[in-house]
Amino acid sequence: MEAEVVLDYDGAQVACAVAKAVSPDNFKTPKGLTVETEFSGNRVTTRIKCDGKLATFIATIDDLLFSVSTAEKAVQAVKRLE
Repeated sequence: MEAEVVLDYDGAQVACAVAKAVSPDNFKTPKGLTVETEFSGNRVTTRIKCDGKLATFIATIDDLLFSVSTAEKAVQAVKRLE
């Protein structure tokens, strides 16, 4: 199973911050699961590959989206302080 999650932002700084916030998860994956996140310009792309169970695949996507949401909220909070 494979998925590609593509997120577009208003600026490269936000895309970079989100990508860096979720990238540590790329290294904590069990055997048979890969998660790769990169950013280019205003876009963050995450590719997920899973050779295991559908439940693992779905949980990984859910975890990614939760992490992205948390990162976006943190960026918005910092912007309000500026």
